[in-house]
Formats: sequence, C-alpha cells, structure tokens
Amino acid sequence: MGIYDDKPKRFLERLFFEEKQDLSQKICCAGFELEAWRCEPFASHLIEWLPEYALIEEELNVNHGNMYVKLRQAAIRVYSSYKYKQRGEAGEIAIHPICREFFNTVPISPRVFYKTTSNDVIKAFDMVHARFISGQPIELWLGESKLYANSAGAITDAIRSVTAHLERGFLESQKLFLGPQIPKTTPFYNKFIELFEPQTSLDKFLSSAVFVVGILADSKAAQKSKTIDDAYIAALKEELAFLHEKLRAAAFPTKIRIVLIYVPLATKAALVAAFDAKLKGLQ
Repeated sequence: MGIYDDKPKRFLERLFFEEKQDLSQKICCAGFELEAWRCEPFASHLIEWLPEYALIEEELNVNHGNMYVKLRQAAIRVYSSYKYKQRGEAGEIAIHPICREFFNTVPISPRVFYKTTSNDVIKAFDMVHARFISGQPIELWLGESKLYANSAGAITDAIRSVTAHLERGFLESQKLFLGPQIPKTTPFYNKFIELFEPQTSLDKFLSSAVFVVGILADSKAAQKSKTIDDAYIAALKEELAFLHEKLRAAAFPTKIRIVLIYVPLATKAALVAAFDAKLKGLQ
C-alpha cells in the first residue's frame, strides 16, 4: 500500500463489535483519564490524522523540511471559519482512522481537497475508502458522519443523508466525480476503476459499496462514567441498540450494506471547541 502503511498510533478503544452481512455495528471510545472523558487527547488524535484526511497521496511525502508546511496546508483545507460550533469536520476525521485501523481500508479520495474554498460545505460522501481482502471482491467504503449533541437527531439526519445519496442522479454524478480522483497506484486499479465508468450499472456500483454511518453524539453513559468498566459498556450497548434499530427500520430505496460506528462523547461542544483551537493554532 506504500505511503498508507504508516499510520498514527491507535487511540480509540474498540469496546464492542458485531459483524453481520447487512448491518454491522461497532462502539469506539476515547476512554477516560483522571476520572474524566478524554476530550483534549481525542482532539489531538484528530489533528494527528489531518494530513491523511486532507492531502492526496502524492502530497504525503513528508520530511523534517516540510513537516510544518504540510500540516498547515492540511489544517487550512479543513476550514478556516470562526463559526466552528456547527461544523462537522471533527466527526468526518474521526471515522477516517476508525475505518483505517479496524477495517484496514485505504483512502482514495480526500474530500476536502476538492473544496473551492476552505469553508465550503460539500454535497458528497464524507469518506471514500477502498478495502482489499485477499480472495474477496473489492469493497468501496462510503462514509456519512454526524456530529451532534443529540444521538436521535444524528441518526435521523444520517438516514436522511444516506437516502439522498442513493438517488440515481446523485450516484451517477458521484461516479463521474470520484473516478478521475482515484490514484493510479491504487491496488487493482484497472479493475476498481470499472465501478466508476458511466457504462457500469449502478447495481454493480452499489453491490461493491459499504455505507459507513458514523454517529458521534453526547452520551449519558460517557457523562456519568469515570472509567471503562462493564457497567459503562453495558450502558453504551443500550445507546447503540437505539441507533441500530433506527437504521434497521429505515426504508432505504435499495438494499445496502451498512457499518454503524458509534463514538460516545461527554459533550460535542467541548470536543469541537478543543479541535477548533488546535486547528486554528496550525493555521
């Protein structure tokens, strides 16, 4: 895989994972430190992943002479607005390492690189990765992240977004948009690029797709707990079950494979403030 073999050290802890054919689910947690949820370390971890999130493959040749320039370049691409409280980039960045670490995916289209300005909101998938498993068909991992204070609102909006992404017009435009961005160094490139050709049926495109729904939201369990123990994990599973049931009941226009990722937060507000401060410090 070349440059994508190197990754920041794993930070989030996997507390639960259930894999099913149509709807897998996972809980990843930042954990606790000195009896408090690890907000600042989590924000720092997101900054660690900035370059891979925001830079294309050929830009990731980093050395001691350009290290700061590359990191600043990545930070500016994310956003530079001072109205940060409603921005969701921290959530988008969070699902990136989860998929990279726990599912061994490879990025093929950095979303923020294609903004016209650093503050644009893009109507596209929040993450575009690929997964290559020996002896199995190539998988296209398409992410939708929601960073909310309320998990009910997050899952409702996620379902709405995924439904919109399954419309013919959107899928056709995404095929045309994403295809030229895929690096020719991508494993099995000639076979993989066929999925994005106009002549390829959307059915084939969707059959290779895995839709990642990342929910980062305030968690009562995280707010009440001081450590990761059995009681905390049990409470998180109840919160996950609510999200899972909402997805299970969703009336999507076509059958799709989904991976639900739940990242419990003590408070969304604290995380986005900490992330914004670190991001602006690099700009």
